Amino acid sequence: MPSLTSAFFAIVRRDLALALKSGGGAGLGVVFFLSVVTILPFAVGPDLALLARIGPAILWIGALLASLIGLERLFAGDVEDGSLDALALSPLPLELVAAAKGLAHWLATGLPLVLAAPVLALMLNLDPTAIGAVALTLLVGTPAVTALGLIGAAFSGAFRRGGLLIAVLVLPLVIPVLIFAVSATNAAITGPVPFGTPFQILIGLTLFAMVLGPVAAAAALRTARA
Repeated sequence: MPSLTSAFFAIVRRDLALALKSGGGAGLGVVFFLSVVTILPFAVGPDLALLARIGPAILWIGALLASLIGLERLFAGDVEDGSLDALALSPLPLELVAAAKGLAHWLATGLPLVLAAPVLALMLNLDPTAIGAVALTLLVGTPAVTALGLIGAAFSGAFRRGGLLIAVLVLPLVIPVLIFAVSATNAAITGPVPFGTPFQILIGLTLFAMVLGPVAAAAALRTARA
C-alpha cells in the first residue's frame, strides 16, 4: 500500500510539473477565464441588474471551458513516448493512474479558476452572497468537470484524435453539473429553493464523476492497447 501511494503521488507531481512547465496550466486557464468574463458583458450591455442575474452562469461557463484546456495532452504524451505502456505494467492500476492525472490537472487548472472566480465576479456586479456561492460551487463542481474530462482525454490520446473529440464527449456529460451548480448559486441569491438542495445534488454528481471518470478512462486506454 505505501508503494502504491508513493506511485500515485509521484504521477501527480510529474504531471503537475509538466502542466505548469508547458504553460497549459494555471496561467492559460485563468487568462481564458478572464477573457470569457470580460467579453460576454459587452454582448449583454450596460444593464447591471441583468449582469448580476446571469453572472453566475457566465462564471460557470467560463470555468467549464477553461477546465478543458490541457486535457488533450493529458494521455497523448504518454502514448507517444511509451510511458503509458510502462504505467500499465506498473503495480498501480490504470484507474488510479487516470485519477492521479486528473488530480494533477485539477490542481494546475481547476484550483486557480476557483481562486480567480471571486475577483472576476466583482466585474459582473455580484454581491458577496453570490460570490461565495459561485466560489463554493466551483470548488465542488470543477473536480467533476476534470473527472469527466478524463474520458475524452483518454479517447483523444489513445486513438490519436484531435481535441474536438474531447468537447464532443465531455460537454454533454457536464451539462448536469452546470445546471445544478448555477441552480445552487441562484438559490443562494434569490431562492425560493434552499441552497442545500441543488448543492447536495452537485456533490453527488461530483462523487459519481470521480468514480466514473477514471474507470472509463482506464477502459479506453486498455482498449487502445489491446
